[in-house]
Amino acid sequence: MLYLRRLFSQELSPAAQTDFLGCLQQAPHLLTNGFAGAPALESLSWLHNLAPCFPLRGEQIHVIHEPQHFYDTLVQRIAKAKKRIVLASLYLGTGQLENAMVQKLRHSLQTQSSLRLNVLLDFTRGTRGDLNSKTMLLPLVREFKEQVQLSLYHTPDLRGMTKRLMPPRWNELLGLQHMKVYLFDDAVIISGANLSNDYFTNRQDRYILIEDKPLADFYAQFIERVQEFSLAVSPDATEGLHRNWSILPYEGTKQQFIEQARKRISDFVQETYQRQSQVREQQTQADTWVFPLLEMGQIGIHHDSVVTKRLLSSCIAGSRLKLATGYFNLTQDYMDTITHKCLAQCSILMAHPNANGFKGAKGPAGGIPAAYTLIAKSFYESLVRRKQNHRVNFFEYEKPGWTYHAKGLWYYLPEARLPNLTLIGSSNFGERSVNRDLETQVCLVTSNTDLSQRLQAEADRLYDMSQTAEREIVKRVVPRWVQAVVRIFRNFF
Repeated sequence: MLYLRRLFSQELSPAAQTDFLGCLQQAPHLLTNGFAGAPALESLSWLHNLAPCFPLRGEQIHVIHEPQHFYDTLVQRIAKAKKRIVLASLYLGTGQLENAMVQKLRHSLQTQSSLRLNVLLDFTRGTRGDLNSKTMLLPLVREFKEQVQLSLYHTPDLRGMTKRLMPPRWNELLGLQHMKVYLFDDAVIISGANLSNDYFTNRQDRYILIEDKPLADFYAQFIERVQEFSLAVSPDATEGLHRNWSILPYEGTKQQFIEQARKRISDFVQETYQRQSQVREQQTQADTWVFPLLEMGQIGIHHDSVVTKRLLSSCIAGSRLKLATGYFNLTQDYMDTITHKCLAQCSILMAHPNANGFKGAKGPAGGIPAAYTLIAKSFYESLVRRKQNHRVNFFEYEKPGWTYHAKGLWYYLPEARLPNLTLIGSSNFGERSVNRDLETQVCLVTSNTDLSQRLQAEADRLYDMSQTAEREIVKRVVPRWVQAVVRIFRNFF
């Protein structure tokens, strides 16, 4: 088990990375294909060595396409929940749709005395402004004291003079709770969408609903552990320590907080891995396998990024890869891997500047769309220099009146017409996702033809709203001040 535990290690110095990767390479190989009854998936069996596996059937998974359907599903599931609701997001908006959702939560809590509501949001984003996520949910905390737990994750990097002097919005640069997990009894929605009006109406994202009690239990317990080292909101509106925690993230020794938080998560994943390994060996009727991936660079957990890099580097000749990100700022590690080690034909989908959520923003944020263009242009020119541009194509999503926030990956084995694997969740595959924010996504592998067709339809809907972008990227003018900012602050957006 040492090789899996090493995944959940503190952020590594260059000298330590060699040992870390060497440890992964020494991981024991499975003696048989980890995907029983699906020999075509054998080249992906390494996943079983790096993450807990939840075997299930394709019909337990529902692909949601539209923001309105996403919102309707949330509201319907809230109304039907009997035991538990868990909402983990960056923030909750303050508009009419969000208020209607809060009222639906209130009604369910009133009618189901055994219902428990756990909410995990980011502290800096969730308390921005006078009317904010916290004030939206505070009435529920006050009215249903024993049924509701509202937690705000506070990065340990925001402390001391930085915490006192850094203004709102700017303080969000240091790190956020960015996971999007929406759980209702024994069903869980994994998404990249936040709980706010745009994501319910005209901001395109991805969303899958998985009906599986063991996976729902995993995410419910995982979120509870993150809540332990987050700030608990009391009925009097103050934020303080969780009853099971003794160190504030912005006081005392930062390293002590990080070590204890990391241990809390890594021990839990280790226990889950051991339990699910036994379950997988007994489960022979599955045609779909779900691997939860976590990335919590602030507390030294690098898991999702290790699996993603391994996937990119192990793409075999003749395979295809579609990668989508709302914000094109791939880590240098990912770009180097795609350039030098990935053998797949790659299609990268990103937001056109007109579909970027920061378009028209006030102040420096207004230059963010140009910054993403600059990074994409730099990557494309690097591919040209290394004669790999024939293998990697760029596409930009643009739909009038809409913004684009979808992220993830679809992987097709050689000669496969439909995807065999998808990554879906909160990660944008960028510098923030790996080093600053809390992220989760699932790696879903399937031999179920119907599910593969539905995943293909999902990818088609996104790519159908895009155009090839190489020419546009190269000729698009990027202001000089944006070029200077990107060189200095690329790791912050």
